[in-house]
Amino acid sequence: MTGDHQTLALILFSVFVAVTLGITTWVSRHRHGSAEEFYAGGRLFSPMENGFAIAGDYMSAASFLGISGLIALFGYDGMLYSVGFLVAWLVVLFLVAELVRNCGRFTLADVVVARMSERPVRIAAGTSSVTVSVLYLVAQMVGAGSLVALLLGGTSEAAQAWTVIGVGALMVIYVSFGGMRATTWIQIVKAVLLLSGTVTLTVLVLVRFHGDFDQLLLTAAERSGHGESFLAPGLKYGGDWTARFDFISLGLALVLGTAGLPHILSRFYTVPTARAARRSVVWSIGLIGGFYLMTIVLGFGAAAIVGPEAVRGSNASGNTAVPLLALDLGGGAGSTGGTVLFAIVAAVAFATILAVVAGITLASSASVAHDLYASLRRRHAKPRSEVAVARTAAVGIGVVAIALGLLARDLNVAFLVGLAFAVAASANLPVLLYSLFWRGFTTRGAVWSVYGGLIPAVVLVLLSPVVSGSPESLFPGVDFQYFPLQNPGLVSIPLGFVAGWLGTATSAEVADEAKHAETEVRSLTGAGAV
Repeated sequence: MTGDHQTLALILFSVFVAVTLGITTWVSRHRHGSAEEFYAGGRLFSPMENGFAIAGDYMSAASFLGISGLIALFGYDGMLYSVGFLVAWLVVLFLVAELVRNCGRFTLADVVVARMSERPVRIAAGTSSVTVSVLYLVAQMVGAGSLVALLLGGTSEAAQAWTVIGVGALMVIYVSFGGMRATTWIQIVKAVLLLSGTVTLTVLVLVRFHGDFDQLLLTAAERSGHGESFLAPGLKYGGDWTARFDFISLGLALVLGTAGLPHILSRFYTVPTARAARRSVVWSIGLIGGFYLMTIVLGFGAAAIVGPEAVRGSNASGNTAVPLLALDLGGGAGSTGGTVLFAIVAAVAFATILAVVAGITLASSASVAHDLYASLRRRHAKPRSEVAVARTAAVGIGVVAIALGLLARDLNVAFLVGLAFAVAASANLPVLLYSLFWRGFTTRGAVWSVYGGLIPAVVLVLLSPVVSGSPESLFPGVDFQYFPLQNPGLVSIPLGFVAGWLGTATSAEVADEAKHAETEVRSLTGAGAV
């Protein structure tokens, strides 16, 4: 890229970073230091504000960069991510949002322990939440590295590494000093920027084809080199049965995983009532729905205008398709319009990454402090000391995410998020649904449900083609691949549900009917909710 691209994009990066640091500084001067303030922003946000913040949390680098890239490379099969991410919100709206807001305080574990033995359940749920969050963070780090590599011409691995480190440092600052209130406002600003940028690019793509979507698809198919098969199922997930099962596995993970994501669940605690939580989800569905429909236009637009070969040449996983599309729509390399549009899109994508990592880090540090630390002390930590632990945990989680982000920098970010969704659907969703809806559920069932989904999901990923055994693996030089699917959801999600049932069936503990009745009334009516 030219020096103009670099300079303008870096200026816009700097402006966004300065604005968000300003928000964090302002909030840190007005905070009260309480756990409720740090974890839930004082529960002061309106449904519309929280809806924009949820959308900001959910529309990540995986969505903006990864999905469009996959559609540009694989056509119809890449659309699975757009559809899966969107449909998942219906599960959240109908099964989770209102009930979680009524039953919990800050984390997923709060919902489960309402009728269980607290310590083992908090440790299990906290461990699972941190694992999911770190996997999700890695995807954002990879997106940041890909973006800056493109900006600098793809020549500097050191620049990629320093970018990942810089993003990690910023997210620690946002969380440590601003807590949930600063993170929420950063999400809102980012959601507005991202939606504005996506609408602009979508309109420009449609104008290029005179509003004829059929012509856009036909041109994309022609340039793809695959002809009409580019617009039909099977290019990525067709052929042998392994690929077809991978398709089913990924679909399950995407549709069920959202309801188990810690940073999404924690957003429901930032509003004052359950009704506000439900209205937040309605707002977010509208925003997210529009966004994912536009990613389909951008993906096929990148295939038609830039071409899959150029996309693959810039980044093998397709993570840079949207910035390249912006460059072409603005007039091409060297043109003023192309430079400006590319820089704006790159800055919006970078803003997306910073905002999402802040939300995920906050949720995972809350799990460490509120669940793991409080449980391992054998008594409840004082709120102020718990908040101090959460700030320290943010640093540790940032270091781990940076290290893994450097390791996984050649993988597609949407694909990495698919793995995080699979772990969330395997470990968090079964225990959440059983706790809310199964009268006879016990402590052993809860613990087995979490570990019965978490351990198989992580082990199967380690034994899959993602880690070893193929040229695209993390470690291409070795082969300990024993599990053929790239996404473990098809196996690990049912195992989580079976383990919860088996733990309950073999438990000597008698489920507390009175506590279940109390939880049921509270979840449905909000009586006694914090």
